[in-house]
Amino acid sequence: MAVEIEPLVKPSRFRSRAGLAGECMAEFLGTFVLIAFGTGVVAMAVAALPGSGRTEGPTTFFLGAGDWLLITWGWAMAVILGIYVAGGVSGAHINPAVTLAFAVRRKFPWTKVAPYWLSQVLGALAGAALVYGVYHDAINTFDDAMEGPKTGGHTLASFSIFATFPAPYFHGGIWGPLIDQVVGTAFLVMLVVAIIDLRNTAVKANLGPLVIGFVVAAIGMSFGANAGYAINPARDFGPRLFTWMAGWKDLAFPGSLSGAFSGYWWIPIVGPLVGGVIGVLVYDLFIGDVLHARAQQGELEPEPGRTRPTTSDEE
Repeated sequence: MAVEIEPLVKPSRFRSRAGLAGECMAEFLGTFVLIAFGTGVVAMAVAALPGSGRTEGPTTFFLGAGDWLLITWGWAMAVILGIYVAGGVSGAHINPAVTLAFAVRRKFPWTKVAPYWLSQVLGALAGAALVYGVYHDAINTFDDAMEGPKTGGHTLASFSIFATFPAPYFHGGIWGPLIDQVVGTAFLVMLVVAIIDLRNTAVKANLGPLVIGFVVAAIGMSFGANAGYAINPARDFGPRLFTWMAGWKDLAFPGSLSGAFSGYWWIPIVGPLVGGVIGVLVYDLFIGDVLHARAQQGELEPEPGRTRPTTSDEE
């Protein structure tokens, strides 16, 4: 039996919350949850676990490749929780690349794109600020103990808690990380639209967020090391903006480290936006159009994995 919950604020005072304003609030909170748990797990791995004596040393993390699984599963759960929080109000895009892709191919109103984007970035910034507030002692202790180049007293490793950067084997080039972001986000959006497509084998019983979380984990395991698998402009830009204000300076904007990379800040924005559109177009071309054509023909399709009965015309 459903229990009626009295509104915290009288509806007459905030009638606009039933429309776009409420959707933006949901996008803000959903993205806030995403970043709080996502960057939170990285803060645990990079600074808190070493600093609390739970690793071999105060600056020791990622001793083996398997340690990366802590990050991938942490981000997966962050996505799951963010979608469950906001999904019933805004659809839980919590990612500007998803919003753009849905505007291009899912009739999402273009007038809502910019407000959604702003809400997502602000939610991401707030989530990063919360994590820094909780973990700033661990982060500062880690940076003090860490050797090597520092920017404003901070290290690249502590910056990685909040935002992304390219792997050293790209030697400062832009095309490798840019392609990586396009590919990773194309997979993300292609799989998201497949999971929620009721014409296809859509996930039921409200398990869509869980499976989307598995998608994010898979992308992190398969493509994460190249450039930190931002695959979400707000996920990178919001925390990057916070780190710039908090003292990471050039590491955040313009996204530069002498001898390693320079002017990187735009790649986790442009790459995912392009990749998201590619992902939805690829799905629609190879799968969506086929499903639409079958529906137009009124075909009764067999259960997935079974073949259609052969008609006399086809024999």
